Amino acid sequence: MITLRNVTFSDLPQLVVIENLCFTKEEAATKKAFEKRIHLIPDSFFVTEENGVLMGLVNGPVIETTFITDDLFDNIKENPKSGGHQSILGLAVSPDYQKRGVASELLTHLEKEARASKRESITLTCKENLIHFYEKFGYVNCGVSNSEHGGIVWYNMSKNVEYQ
Repeated sequence: MITLRNVTFSDLPQLVVIENLCFTKEEAATKKAFEKRIHLIPDSFFVTEENGVLMGLVNGPVIETTFITDDLFDNIKENPKSGGHQSILGLAVSPDYQKRGVASELLTHLEKEARASKRESITLTCKENLIHFYEKFGYVNCGVSNSEHGGIVWYNMSKNVEYQ
């Protein structure tokens, strides 16, 4: 059975493995960064699992600015109850579970939670080869990011949160 839920500290070892399978050493979140995120932003950190095995994760703090800044990878604070911009610092799916809709489920769930908390937008940075993937979900390419994270070129992607 597949479950989508908020992260817990017991997920930490599997989170680090998935992150390092999906990102280079320079790009990947560290164990320490994950510990901080689990502690401070469990309300915007979600995982999917199947029979106790983590399949994927999505996480990011709520920020005051429209786009992600590099300081967020080390310095985050608790999310406000409402408002702000939901960032995505990481979306990663274990290679064993890719191409099964896991990333789509995680994005959809994060968007639902952002809507419930009256966030203004969802913002992320991605590599050029993933622009089309995010555009399929309604994200708009806002150009090259100022981010120098991992020493590569990132693109700002943004999606307004629509309320019903």
